Amino acid sequence: MTHKTARRTLGGLTYFILAFALGGYFTFAAVQGDYGVFRRVEIAAEADQLRAERDRLRTELAEVQNLTHRLSDAYLDLDLLDQQAREVLGYMRADEIVIR
Repeated sequence: MTHKTARRTLGGLTYFILAFALGGYFTFAAVQGDYGVFRRVEIAAEADQLRAERDRLRTELAEVQNLTHRLSDAYLDLDLLDQQAREVLGYMRADEIVIR
C-alpha cells in the first residue's frame, strides 16, 4: 500500500506544480504581456501625448490659415504684408535706421 500512497502523493504534487506554473505564467502574461496591464498604461500615456501634439498642431494650423487668409487676394492686410516683407526679404524704408 505504500507504493500506491507514494504514487498518489507524486501525482497530486505534479498536478499542484503544473497548476501553479500555469497560474504563474498566465498572471505574468496578464501583467506584462503584449495585452497586459503595463502595456495598457503605456498605450494610454502615448495616446495622451499624441492628443496633446494633435491639439498643438491644430493651433498651429489655425494660425497659419489665419495668416494665409490675411495675405490672400480677397483680404489683404497691409501691415502683415509689410511685416512679412521686412522679415523674409529684409526690406526697410528709406527713412529707417537699422541697428544690428
